[in-house]
Amino acid sequence: MLTILLIQPGVALLIGLLATIVFFWFLWPQKGGLALISRFRNNNERVLIEDALKFIFNCEYTKSSCTIHGLAGHLNITLDKASRLFNRLTELELVKVNNQVVSITDAGRSYALRIVRIHRIWERYLADHSSISPSDWHNEADRIEHLVTEEETEKLAAKMGNPVFDPHGDPIPTIKGELPKPKGMLLSALKEGEMGRIIHLEDEPKSIYEQLAVLGLYPGLPVYVTEVSDKKITFVANDEECVLTPLFAGNITVEKTVDELTKIPKHDLLSSLKIGEQAEIMGISPNCRGQQRRRLMDLGIVPGSSISAVMRSASGDPVGYRVMGTTIGIRKQHADQVFINAKN
Repeated sequence: MLTILLIQPGVALLIGLLATIVFFWFLWPQKGGLALISRFRNNNERVLIEDALKFIFNCEYTKSSCTIHGLAGHLNITLDKASRLFNRLTELELVKVNNQVVSITDAGRSYALRIVRIHRIWERYLADHSSISPSDWHNEADRIEHLVTEEETEKLAAKMGNPVFDPHGDPIPTIKGELPKPKGMLLSALKEGEMGRIIHLEDEPKSIYEQLAVLGLYPGLPVYVTEVSDKKITFVANDEECVLTPLFAGNITVEKTVDELTKIPKHDLLSSLKIGEQAEIMGISPNCRGQQRRRLMDLGIVPGSSISAVMRSASGDPVGYRVMGTTIGIRKQHADQVFINAKN
């Protein structure tokens, strides 16, 4: 039996009208579907170009080799896609490729420095004015740098007093694109008995940076090397012995110093204070930044204040501390960031 489906004239007219609207919307210049797809593809290409330029510039800045294979691994893309990206960068006269070795042109370097400046200013902002975890500063700044304008970033920089370093110790390029030459040496290059001061922590890869952050390492921290071998580097920082493999130590840049270890003041941590004991607050670790640092200060955790441990929760964390006439609860991970001088 043959079944014939009849469509009411009004319904057919409505379907035809909707199809016409969709067709013209798709072709509508600037705001139509085709324009949206085109902008999406262009934005994706721009992000890849900017990320590639940052990588190539960093290779030049650190005097390390830059190859198509290296870029593919850094951007997590296929070798074919990296080759096409290099071809596009060459067409735009941003890079030059000779025997698989890549170099950046003056135009490419200027473009890269603008992106690096935006990235590092936003990292500084995230470190000082947000509660984002230190291990996420880099990735969040990576996302933001492709979305904001130079004008927005310069307004933010002016509000922050035009910082010159990001939270990892990297210098921020000036608005004119000026950047000082890299300095310092790798921690792994220090010999036994030598002392240095951390000036930079490499934030990539994230897995290594997270481990360094867990150890409480930060730019400005003095370190004293006690043992060096092919398998490990042992050093003292924050009055604690730290052991790293050469791979991890290679992500730490230091300036060699002649300071004596005994000149580094040694303080107890607030988390070591027992119930009923009192102490004087000496300060907050420089590794504690942003909203968490402001919150501690708002609670009365400021140098010179007297503090005592008065109670412990059922789980043992947080602990109740009495400071400035008020009892406050502080978790151990935050109490570990507060330096005290215990009263006998």
